[in-house]
Amino acid sequence: MFKPLNILFLAATFLLSQATLMGQLTSSNLPIVVINTNGQTIQNTTKITADMGIISNPGGARNYLTDPFNHYNSKIGIELRGSSSQQFPKKPYAFETRDAAGNNNNVPLLGLPSENDWILNATYNDKTLMRDVLMYNLSNVAGRYASRSKYCEVILNGQYIGVYILMEKIKTDKNRVDIKKMTPEDITGDNLTGGYIIKIDKLDGEQVQGWQSPNLPYPGSPFKTFYQYHIPKPDDIVNAQKDYIKNFISNFENVMKGNNFENPLTGYPSIFDENSLADFYLFNEFAKNVDGFRLSTFMHKDRDSRNPKMIMGPIWDFNIALGNANYYGAAPPEGWQIDNLTTDTWFLQNDGFQVPFWWKKLRTGDRFAAKLKVRWEVLKNHALNKDRIFAVIDSLVTYLEESRIRNFQKWQILSQYVWPNPFVGHTYQAEISYLKNWISSRLAWMDTEIDLLYTGIQNESPSPNSFSISSYPNPLLSGSDLNLRIHSPGFAELKLTLYDVRGSIISEDVPQILNQGTHDLSFSLQNLNLSSGVYFLTAVYISENGNYLRETRKISIVK
Repeated sequence: MFKPLNILFLAATFLLSQATLMGQLTSSNLPIVVINTNGQTIQNTTKITADMGIISNPGGARNYLTDPFNHYNSKIGIELRGSSSQQFPKKPYAFETRDAAGNNNNVPLLGLPSENDWILNATYNDKTLMRDVLMYNLSNVAGRYASRSKYCEVILNGQYIGVYILMEKIKTDKNRVDIKKMTPEDITGDNLTGGYIIKIDKLDGEQVQGWQSPNLPYPGSPFKTFYQYHIPKPDDIVNAQKDYIKNFISNFENVMKGNNFENPLTGYPSIFDENSLADFYLFNEFAKNVDGFRLSTFMHKDRDSRNPKMIMGPIWDFNIALGNANYYGAAPPEGWQIDNLTTDTWFLQNDGFQVPFWWKKLRTGDRFAAKLKVRWEVLKNHALNKDRIFAVIDSLVTYLEESRIRNFQKWQILSQYVWPNPFVGHTYQAEISYLKNWISSRLAWMDTEIDLLYTGIQNESPSPNSFSISSYPNPLLSGSDLNLRIHSPGFAELKLTLYDVRGSIISEDVPQILNQGTHDLSFSLQNLNLSSGVYFLTAVYISENGNYLRETRKISIVK
């Protein structure tokens, strides 16, 4: 049970009548968050102590301003957050939940897992109020953690300030980025190897420390990539930990500069989780995120005993994505955003936040292109399925039906340009229609273009100097053997893996050695009891001199 708040906070309930008289809020289907700063101004880089109460009646019951604070009723430390978003009159906030003594206090706000660090996202220039929520939902559905969120309506110092999104701050936690928490004593052995969260972002914030990469984003660039310590925090990380994670990423960059960067044993696949790289790439490209790859970019590494590889993500900050930015070529649903961000002359010479060189280098290799193709086939049939995305949008439109009216009465920006909108709808429904149409066009464009990224060997009738694989029959009866004809131009290792549409491994063979020539093999499905559907057979081929090739075949199973 939360302790009662001070008299000033209790008196704030009387101030709520001001909002009522303005016709803005008397009750809501959303939780109601009430914050009282007791006369203080919320600062940019230093948290002030304030009081917060939340009305959230159980079972989906309606919430009234006359109801008691039945979900949370205690202290918080609150500050402004964001960079460009602070220019808007509707401010975004970060806060930590505290006990009466002012200590951090983990609580499960609005059904989200217990923690003490939270964000109130104002989503001002996204008039759909849902781009961040939508993208984080897609990531979570794909099995990659992104910040969970809950909508609420907020009253600050007696004034209604609109619809906000309560979100989880990116940090180490079993329910957030699930890696080992480090202490300053973790300076040797396995303890030194994790866990770390590193980010590439703007330099705003209370604590910004890190290091500049010696590798320029492109030859002759006047700017450098700056890696920031996120976890452990700059005030907590010690020198041995700084040296370890800097050397880890420097090694990755050095590998990416080399000619054999795709080698599975010595190249980037031995350092970075490939699926996380591909998913991060595809989510940012699907959203055509104008900040993608160069800002709001997080990566994390656990202890070696748990996972020795770096993992890209979580994804973050999509309020000016999905067709909501009018610069750097981000508005049209066609085109690869990373191409815009690595060819635009004005951008390259004037914007201090460039794309690290290794993103473009990754895409020049067949290995990453093949991985993108495989992951796209998985994602477009699941997390990035258009019907599923539209169902999420429609459900959010219904959920926000009354609260968004109050929000746009308070902030009268419908039919008004707000930086950096490329489209200005005169109604909320026009904004939703634009979002849906943009997504539909983007998915169709990517589905056509994704194959063009991959230049690997596709011939069923190979030349003597090429590797190839063909499979038959297709469709295939469940429980049958899949027949393969493989041509190897020389001595090599081959590994076969079968995936389902979610990207989960169904079966994998022990690697086998091939001599030069054509080989007839079989991949047994007899004991797998597979359901009817689409599967993907991937062949990884490593030649005697270390050259790597990955081929994927779509397999249809019928019962």
